[in-house]
Amino acid sequence: MFAYRHAFHAGNHADVMKHITLLATLELMQRKDNPLLCIDTHAGAGLYALQSPLVRDKAEWPSGIGKLWDADESTMPTLVARYLQAIRPFNKSGRLAHYPGSPLLIQEMLRADDRLRAFEMHPSDIGPLQNCLKGLPRQVKAERKDGFQQLRALLPPPSRRGLILMDPPYEMRDDYRHVISALREGLSRFSTGVYLLWYPKIGRFQVDRLLRQIGSLGIQEVLHATLTVRGPLKDGLGLQGSGMVVINPPFGLRDALSESFAYLAKTLGQDARAGFKVMQGESPAEIKTALGIQSPSAVVSPTAKT
Repeated sequence: MFAYRHAFHAGNHADVMKHITLLATLELMQRKDNPLLCIDTHAGAGLYALQSPLVRDKAEWPSGIGKLWDADESTMPTLVARYLQAIRPFNKSGRLAHYPGSPLLIQEMLRADDRLRAFEMHPSDIGPLQNCLKGLPRQVKAERKDGFQQLRALLPPPSRRGLILMDPPYEMRDDYRHVISALREGLSRFSTGVYLLWYPKIGRFQVDRLLRQIGSLGIQEVLHATLTVRGPLKDGLGLQGSGMVVINPPFGLRDALSESFAYLAKTLGQDARAGFKVMQGESPAEIKTALGIQSPSAVVSPTAKT
């Protein structure tokens, strides 16, 4: 336990797709005036210096944010350009030296009545996280607690509007089980909340089971987006891509992500297997199709959008 650190993968292709989805979802939700409660269940350290040993030794950011940093924003989809604009204030010199994690990106978007609760259990990350988020004590709080367990105390929020980001390390197989337990708990208390779940495309068995279990939770609407940057290596190791499951997605998210992920697949893709999917469903049958748990005869092409 605690072997995983967010810093290992800061700014990689998974961070890019996750944070574009997060920022797009939050922006769409803020089109309504009601206050939002944002919960980040696995917040990490907050800000990552790309030349620090933890990041440098893995050096995954050059194939992620590094491929976008100097590109012409006028040629990008709007969401990708806005994502870069959210990263640039943390790099005042113009050179890419720091990468902000999800709690900092959320904090920068908070309105006067919005709140953020960020949780991190790693003893080496909670201090830096609290230092990053200490500027808005009434609105923002970072604690060393199990974010999944805190859903019971925080949901439903008084405003009945909330965004819950779940980004566990998946370093142990039990993490998949904990995801489902947390989603079941959250939905039982706050069925109309917007839940964003990131998962890695590594072990197909674990991912397929996770998606089947999500499909059995009785959700009303789901958006399922994936970004694949390469085919599997011969040893079967390494991150081929990742996915985002958005329960109760705000209107307009599907179209915005489809345009952005098509660009990401082309720009961040490493071989001919690169591609993306953005699927959305409301009825039980559509939800199964969106989650990829339909019959083999109904398999969707890697670049499909519905």
